[in-house]
Amino acid sequence: MGNRISKIYTRTGDHGTTGLGDGSRLDKSSLRINLIGDVDELNSIIGIILSQEIPSDVREYLVNIQHVLFDIGGELSLPGQNVVKEESIKDLEQLIDNCNTDLSPLKEFILPGGAAAAAFCHFARAVCRRAERQAVALSRREIVNKYTLMYINRLSDLLFVVARVLNRENKVQEQYWEKNSSNR
Repeated sequence: MGNRISKIYTRTGDHGTTGLGDGSRLDKSSLRINLIGDVDELNSIIGIILSQEIPSDVREYLVNIQHVLFDIGGELSLPGQNVVKEESIKDLEQLIDNCNTDLSPLKEFILPGGAAAAAFCHFARAVCRRAERQAVALSRREIVNKYTLMYINRLSDLLFVVARVLNRENKVQEQYWEKNSSNR
């Protein structure tokens, strides 16, 4: 494969627009560009999780998720493209079920945190939820692949469960939310 990116800066975005894969230009504050940015931020946070000591199976599926997130970015850069398929949703659901099998049932909300990798998972989950809100807003104005919307929704669930798994692996006790704790 030859060089795909030969020049890092182009100066074409100096006036507040950016180019899509189809050659069209959008304002950098548009819903589509914000969503692409959120997906990129999410992928970067997953990269931070991968820089931590984590189990090899978790590492494997997080790397796979990074590839799908890159596909989603590409899909969003080419309006009308549908890269994410129903099978990707089923794969995430299977991962969630597998990860959740050995976790204790939740009786209360848990506070984000714990071991570093788990805390980064919670951070990724929050960014994933933001991406989902942007995706829904975009879908109210333009056609967005329904499987992409579903994938982002399931991914936030998976990141929550993975955070719990990583805390368990690191023998870190989850901190439960205490109702009315502001009255202390």
